[in-house]
Amino acid sequence: MAKFGIGQAVKRVEDQRFLTGKGRYVDDINLPNQAHAVAVSSPYANARIKKIDTSRAKAAPGVLLVLTGADVEADKLGALTAHPMPEEVGAPAGFRTWLPLICSDRVRYVGDRVAFVIAETQMQARDAADLVEVEYEELPAVSDLEEAAKEGAPKVWEDNEKGNWAFGLMFGDQGATDAAFAKAKHVVKARIEHNRLAPNAMEPRVAIGDYSEADDQYTLYTCSQNPHGVRMELSHIFHCAESQIRVVSPDVGGGFGLKGSPFPDDCVTLWASKKLGRPVKWLATRTESLLTDRHGREMVMYGEMALDENGKILGLRMKALYQVGAYFVGPGLVPAAFALRFAPEAYDIQALHVMVQGLLTNTSPVGPYRGAGRPEAAYFTERMIEQAAREIGIPSDEIRRRNLIPESKLPYTTPTFWVYDSGEFHRVMEKCLSVSDWKGYEARKKKSESEGKLRGRAVTFYIEQGGIFNDRMDLRFDPSGSVSIIAGTHSHGQGHATVFAQLVHEWLGVPFETIRYIQGDTASVPFGRGTYAARSSLVGGNALKVAADAIVEKAKPMAAALMEAAEGDLEFKDGSFRVVGTDKAIPLTEVAKAFYAPMGPLTEKMGVGLEAQGNWSTNPPNHPNGSHVCELEIDPETGVVTIDRYFVVDDLGVVLNPMIVRGQIHGGIAQGIGQALVEHAVYDKDSGQMLAATFMDYGMPRADLFPEIETHLEEVPSKTNPLGVKGIGESGTIGAPPTVINAILDALKPLGVKSIDMPATPARIWEAMNKARAA
Repeated sequence: MAKFGIGQAVKRVEDQRFLTGKGRYVDDINLPNQAHAVAVSSPYANARIKKIDTSRAKAAPGVLLVLTGADVEADKLGALTAHPMPEEVGAPAGFRTWLPLICSDRVRYVGDRVAFVIAETQMQARDAADLVEVEYEELPAVSDLEEAAKEGAPKVWEDNEKGNWAFGLMFGDQGATDAAFAKAKHVVKARIEHNRLAPNAMEPRVAIGDYSEADDQYTLYTCSQNPHGVRMELSHIFHCAESQIRVVSPDVGGGFGLKGSPFPDDCVTLWASKKLGRPVKWLATRTESLLTDRHGREMVMYGEMALDENGKILGLRMKALYQVGAYFVGPGLVPAAFALRFAPEAYDIQALHVMVQGLLTNTSPVGPYRGAGRPEAAYFTERMIEQAAREIGIPSDEIRRRNLIPESKLPYTTPTFWVYDSGEFHRVMEKCLSVSDWKGYEARKKKSESEGKLRGRAVTFYIEQGGIFNDRMDLRFDPSGSVSIIAGTHSHGQGHATVFAQLVHEWLGVPFETIRYIQGDTASVPFGRGTYAARSSLVGGNALKVAADAIVEKAKPMAAALMEAAEGDLEFKDGSFRVVGTDKAIPLTEVAKAFYAPMGPLTEKMGVGLEAQGNWSTNPPNHPNGSHVCELEIDPETGVVTIDRYFVVDDLGVVLNPMIVRGQIHGGIAQGIGQALVEHAVYDKDSGQMLAATFMDYGMPRADLFPEIETHLEEVPSKTNPLGVKGIGESGTIGAPPTVINAILDALKPLGVKSIDMPATPARIWEAMNKARAA
């Protein structure tokens, strides 16, 4: 147990195949007689389709089939929509839209699919796609969020009586908040913008559809975070039972929320396979990914914070605009809801009124992206606190210190209905200040100034929810005594095959190297909800504990019979059943073998096979939290930012594998710094054209952007689950953006720069400095 059990930094067993090039991604799969599909995409952000001529494409070399929206309608296929809709979770009804597999009469963003060409090779399909002739009637488009909210803005959906409104959400008590503001000594205001991000997983979206006429069975190979969820949506598209669909998700090169739901491309491969009687493969180019992947983050927030003379926060207001894109689809509601619910963060703010308006625009649909609303909330509140510190003259670390929820108030209920069960928020922040040498900053600042650089720093705090929904995990012994974990979760970089094996090894004493991990195939896994929202340690880990306990209870009668002892005289310890007070023992692995004995009274009485199922729910949830400190330098001549030092202290409850946890933290911080400094999926305001549709234009974070990131783990066990775990997958992404931007503003404060939006590129910083100098 000491080597492979809970809390050990066991090296990832998955990395053996990844580092030796033996990983198996969907694009590595090629089925016999496989054809290739390529989409024909709209070049306009808003247009009517007047005519489609596919004759030249159909006559091109190697072309097998050309599909259009008329074919979708003729075959009566379904379409994709939002889940949940606001009215399904108790909010006012939203405006439902349907994303067709292929558009037949109207396109609503650049990249909307108007046809698919299927050919013998991908190159033949791409060549023929250029021959599809589409006559469009271009219409006025709106891509800017604030413009879309205005009366008279071009409508994305003409039948929408509320213009471009998609939904509205609200939390808090307006009357109590107004009263708090009325008695405040200070009121600070700010407009805060969250830039739009493209997920840009290392592995672009790819799918292979394979329909079997013999048994009327669809098989989809796809890079998915949630195979069973994809199967459910596909059953609505094809109007068939879920049992007729198999979804296989092998190794996946990054998900980040993007790969939680199916896209039209996935559906078309299955449909085309059925029509052709052979497998069909589709693979996104990087530009297709940037145009059609569901983007994340974009919000504009108008905030107000009320404080007393001592810097105590009395109230918080926010009105926000949230980017929906052209289609309200998938879990698009989730980021907006979390952005509101986590607005109080870990601060003792009881008077709050926050609201958001989801708006449709002529841009790619938007959905969850790593953190899904929690980064938006943290960025808003941490920026507001920094603004307050500047305006009322109290240091920002001191304002946080005076407002963090004290341990004595836990469990603590927020005005947005979270219950924080555990945490030592003050201690965590103070440790982050200590390890970062907060008090030694002035000497480093003077050194930077002597070298002609501006230096700034910031400390922030974050809190989030780890996990949503319930799930199941199965344990199944085979006749050799080895055990398989059949996971309802899905690992696409998180290291589940390692960590879940550590848990089983700890609880059941089965040799670590004999534990097999199975996931990602709906034909092998009975049911699961996949992995997103930092849920797997909570639902997967605790469901696995339930299954392990059930294995011990089921095996005990067999162990008693094999040792000719009474069940009540047995104890289970270190992987063996023992007769209490004696040296008589039998390993669980030997007991498992007995369940498969072909003859004899024991299996007839106790049944064949040793297996168990465990279930767990995220209600109540857990709440990871932590503090970040960043110090950086800015070149006043060029606006270039160099992050010099970065520290983070995380309370993640009981840490199952510290090495993997630190990797998750580093990855999240890298994405958060990328958002803060370089990433922006920006559209032209007039034409709705994507201006960052290649990596020549979209700023991807690279290794030279980051310093050495120093991580510290504080184990404050969660009280909501037996393992005491708190999620980790989102945390770095939540804390990094406000920390970096606040540090930039601190560096620019002597010049009079009061605000800057993400991404804080050298050009934006240079422009802000020059405007401030001129003023």
